[in-house]
Amino acid sequence: MTDFYAVIGNPISHTKSPLIHGLFAETTRQTMEYRAIEGSLDGFEADVLRFRQEGGLGMNITAPFKLRAFELSDGRSERARLARAANALKFEEGRIFAENFDGIGLLRDIEENLEEPLRNRRVLVLGAGGAVRGVLLPFLQAAPATLVIANRDITKAQTLLNEVKHPRLHVCSYADLAEQQFDIVVNATSASLTGQLPPIPEKVLQSISLAYELAYGKGLTPFLQLAKEKGVKRLADGVGMLVEQAAEAFAWWRGVRPETRPVIQRLTVALE
Repeated sequence: MTDFYAVIGNPISHTKSPLIHGLFAETTRQTMEYRAIEGSLDGFEADVLRFRQEGGLGMNITAPFKLRAFELSDGRSERARLARAANALKFEEGRIFAENFDGIGLLRDIEENLEEPLRNRRVLVLGAGGAVRGVLLPFLQAAPATLVIANRDITKAQTLLNEVKHPRLHVCSYADLAEQQFDIVVNATSASLTGQLPPIPEKVLQSISLAYELAYGKGLTPFLQLAKEKGVKRLADGVGMLVEQAAEAFAWWRGVRPETRPVIQRLTVALE
């Protein structure tokens, strides 16, 4: 008997999720079908409930529906509650359970695939949107020396600080970064989606060991290009995070965690 899963978003034509989960199912010998659904902007909730009624067991959620998926759920993990967003749902025992694997996916990619542990490191995350909300809890649990959130709108960053209240978490404006040094910088802004560069002082990138771009499949973005020019040795984009968070969802649904490295290698675009 085939089990059914899906990813829902709008637009959805760019998604790699059916390929990723198809490879996972093949390597773990799971009998399942995974499809892409373009959700209706004014009928997302009805789309999810219809898929569940048709026998669907779980869904991945992508933009712009992560907040609405969280609100639709009635069972929420701590990660999802902190993010106030869900990137995965599971339908079980008449309930809708919500999870957010974005942060743990990013952490696994950085610490295991790229071998850059966060423990006792100085970590800078650019941006304070939904993506950053998803990574805060896993990052803080990795025990960095400090985790700084920098954002154009300092009020938005301050809101995160007030919600989390962690001694290692700090926030600042981009201008305030000029006199600070970091080991790892993650660009979680939307700037790279439009070919722009976050307005950070260039000297911030001079001493770091890893520059990580959350956007994936775009090659050398302006952020990564600047990091390369400043001599950063390790550059990475979000394809590893994409695959790792998918593996977390797959394990949540199926009870088995697939190998991720072959899938990451298959999807990786050269950063040149």
